[in-house]
Amino acid sequence: MIDFEPTEEQALIIETVRQFAENEIRPVCREADESGRPPTSVVEAAHELGLVANGLPEAHGGGGERSALTGALIAEELAWGDLAIALAILSPALHGLPVADHGSEALRARVLPGLLGDRFVPGSLALVEPRFDFDVFHPQSTARRDGDHYVLDGLKCQVPWLDGGRDVLVVAAEGGALAGFVVSRDADGLATTPEQKLGICGLPTVELTLSGVRVPAEARLDASDADLRRMIDRSRVALAAAGIGTARAAFEVSRDYAKERETFGQPIATRQAIAFKLADMAIEIDGARLLVWEAAHAIDRGEDASRLARLAYDQTTRIALTVADGAVQVFGGHGYIRDYLPELHLRNVAGFAGFAGLALV
Repeated sequence: MIDFEPTEEQALIIETVRQFAENEIRPVCREADESGRPPTSVVEAAHELGLVANGLPEAHGGGGERSALTGALIAEELAWGDLAIALAILSPALHGLPVADHGSEALRARVLPGLLGDRFVPGSLALVEPRFDFDVFHPQSTARRDGDHYVLDGLKCQVPWLDGGRDVLVVAAEGGALAGFVVSRDADGLATTPEQKLGICGLPTVELTLSGVRVPAEARLDASDADLRRMIDRSRVALAAAGIGTARAAFEVSRDYAKERETFGQPIATRQAIAFKLADMAIEIDGARLLVWEAAHAIDRGEDASRLARLAYDQTTRIALTVADGAVQVFGGHGYIRDYLPELHLRNVAGFAGFAGLALV
């Protein structure tokens, strides 16, 4: 028998994160969108909850409880509050989890304590490249060995770049395989250009140029091509879960509005066109969520989840945009006004198909 109920511990986590999203994230989501960065108080409060730290090794101060499914549940609830702030809160995992899994003991000792300290320290992952034919598994950014160093060259985009970050994980091609390198943000040859985006404005991102960036050999993750592909699978599952959270938020706000908004003496929710649209939105969200859970469960079992992760990501990309657009339509003219949430949700998911590398669980 298949059981879709979360465990008692997962249910407690869901409720805790949902309350945090409602009480702390929702009230400041518009402020973050307008200012271009998440409020420090919110990410610091989230850090105290240990949402990322719980998955890092106990030997370095983490909880040692790594689960892609639990991570997906957390990502959905945070993104239900706001997608940009959710990605900011989860950003330490972008290089923290790969270092924990594949970094040398010296690299772990250098990177992980900073992510597990008293203050929030954001993380960063340079994966996506600004090319129409970009293939996540075949980047044009390169790494070549030069004595006891590696030299990195290339161009990355949509790289999370929150204030206070120390390192960025760069994925590049070494020969015919993928390789990951932990690069200090102040490394020589590293240049950044802030990106101006349609959505996810509350998460600062940059275009990252690597021009002969030299990093010591120990900065390279001891990860095979298959290991990095599994990391990308995890990223897709995390992003898909965040997309579900955003879609759910868009659905709920439009459902509630439809119940309250009256025309000709009746709530518009009683109109067949609106009722059917809302029903379709709810069905699509539940179906996409099951794909996310299936992929996360496969990851936790140690199975090859590439196909499932890609299906979940692609389906969520479509569903999130469809639902957010539907919410704008339910609101009518109000859906385009910044006083209401639908326009924010729509902008945030408009480029979801290109968000690879903004989250990891």
